[in-house]
Amino acid sequence: MANYAMAIDLDRCVGCGACVMACKAEWGVADKHRRDWVIPIQPEGEFPDAIESTFYVGLCNHCDEPSCVSACPTGATYKDIDGRVLVESDLCIGCGYCVTACPYGARYLNPETQKVDKCDFCKTRMDAGAKEPACVEVCISDARIFGDLEDRHSELWQKLVHHDTRRIATEEVDLKPNVYYLGDEHHVRQILAHFPLKKELTEPPQPAQVWTRWILPLTAAAIGLSFSGQALAFFYQLYKGEPPTEE
Repeated sequence: MANYAMAIDLDRCVGCGACVMACKAEWGVADKHRRDWVIPIQPEGEFPDAIESTFYVGLCNHCDEPSCVSACPTGATYKDIDGRVLVESDLCIGCGYCVTACPYGARYLNPETQKVDKCDFCKTRMDAGAKEPACVEVCISDARIFGDLEDRHSELWQKLVHHDTRRIATEEVDLKPNVYYLGDEHHVRQILAHFPLKKELTEPPQPAQVWTRWILPLTAAAIGLSFSGQALAFFYQLYKGEPPTEE
């Protein structure tokens, strides 16, 4: 059992966007959507006291107290034993409550599948034998560090122990995120100033809404299957030359 997390060195990121392109290619991310992002933030202040520009490198924070999990009415969103927040597509009904519950904007509703998608730390890729997510592998400046918080020999653990790190959280919104930021302390402040966390998180849906979006379609499917079974039985009796059963 692992406890996966990621660190991002804001001083090393050059803003090339290779991580974003690798993610899109790996997972076929829908147009105009993203699993991760690199957003430039312009310098603030005036010379010589201006704060230099930086890049907001973001993704799902795989929080220890994820608001998306509590907002999901079907259990499709969950946190696995290795610390990753995942989405079980077969259970997702596309209600979008988890999307609005995430204060980082790290989820989206796929317009083609009508299922929610997000970064999962490349779980399928890792299960197949890869040592790190696609975004980490292609980073030309080694700004992304991925690893297991339980492994004291990992590069990630060493970074967190020997460097000052910060997480994107505030007193109002602190979901215990597992993405850590290294580098100039002003950079994280810039990120929070430009992309403040949403304070009002979505309340879980009411039972009636779940009924409309999930139970009713399943009921309709069950009725359809029942009707199909009766029709097959009827035509089978005709084929065998037996009189239809009267009910």
